[in-house]
Amino acid sequence: RGCLAVSLGSSACCTPGIASSDCIRTCTTSCPAAGCARIIPLPRAVIQPPAGVAASTALAAGFLAGPPVDRLDLAQPDAAAALASFRESCPQLLARDDASGLTRPADWQLPCAAAAKWPASEAQRFFVQHFETVQVGDGKAFATGYYEPEIAGVRTRQPGFEVPVYALPPDLVRAKPGDAPPNPSGTMPLGRYDESGKFVPYYDRGQIYDGALAGKGLEIAWAADRVEMFFLQIQGSGRLRAPDGSVIRIGYAGQNGHPYTGIGGVMRQRGLLGTLPGQYSGSMQGIMQYLRENPDAGNALMRENKSFVFFRELTGDGPLGALGVPVRRESSVAADPAFVPLGAPIWLKMERPEASGLWVAQDTGGAIKGANRFDTFWGAGEDARVIAGGMSSKGEALLLLPKGTLARLGSS
Repeated sequence: RGCLAVSLGSSACCTPGIASSDCIRTCTTSCPAAGCARIIPLPRAVIQPPAGVAASTALAAGFLAGPPVDRLDLAQPDAAAALASFRESCPQLLARDDASGLTRPADWQLPCAAAAKWPASEAQRFFVQHFETVQVGDGKAFATGYYEPEIAGVRTRQPGFEVPVYALPPDLVRAKPGDAPPNPSGTMPLGRYDESGKFVPYYDRGQIYDGALAGKGLEIAWAADRVEMFFLQIQGSGRLRAPDGSVIRIGYAGQNGHPYTGIGGVMRQRGLLGTLPGQYSGSMQGIMQYLRENPDAGNALMRENKSFVFFRELTGDGPLGALGVPVRRESSVAADPAFVPLGAPIWLKMERPEASGLWVAQDTGGAIKGANRFDTFWGAGEDARVIAGGMSSKGEALLLLPKGTLARLGSS
């Protein structure tokens, strides 16, 4: 999938992938404060970012010891689901570097070894015994939601199924050094080499809609509805259900290199979203309603988002998150790996009670940036669509890290 969330609300923070509900309203990603909390224990000053620059990692944002895990209102079913997801994450926790700087693979050895055989019926005791809580920055959290959409689609083109689902094109490549300026991140930009050998931007959404990729054998499936397919691209993965009931699961394979333009933000700027007569709801459902009721204007609006997502067929149990393991309903959450070790449990206490509880960070998202910014996963189906589309909640967050992590960080 690469990136798993985008914002329909603001092009300033958008990258293709799975969407969250702020993607449907306005991008409200909060930046971590430049000031730093103290480390517990505190043998020396906390690393701070330069004045006026937002912290780029959990270490730079600062962190505090939180309450003991046994003081959290941790329900047994919630703990059992989190234990199962944590167990699936362990191979990656033990193998990959933690971009947040908070943990090392060795820190996870004891809890992962215990998780392998720990009974689900005693999941609460597992987290109490093996974890301590950590507040990153001010701990103020913002959570949205995403889901696995299911739309009408078939493997072979037929009447009523005319919207192509494209695989990653082989001519979509990164520029060679010297052929184009690097991105701000230091990576080379995506694009293609034309007939003369010159590196140029890849085809944008409008060009692809107009047939730039037609006839190249890239179609892995065909969808029935362009609007539904547009939103499935935003979600980054989904299911295509054929009239005979068969299902093709597809997942994010790549993106064309163009910046994401959030159509929710464009609609808001044009006065199309709101509560006044003639305006549409800022939810995903409201935006889809506008696109359907105004097909010509809606088509033009979708083209303003030049970003285009390519897919691959998925097999196995559930859509895969950025960690490479299946994401689970009401258990998996997307987070910024610079602030949360992917695979770590996270405790959320939110205004929306359904978003509160124990989650496991198994995903990332283009709009999910900064400390304490999360995107909760709600599975597939109409209820998942409604919950994810309307999820927008503030609250508090704590990371659950292996016991001893704070002591090691404080002495390093």
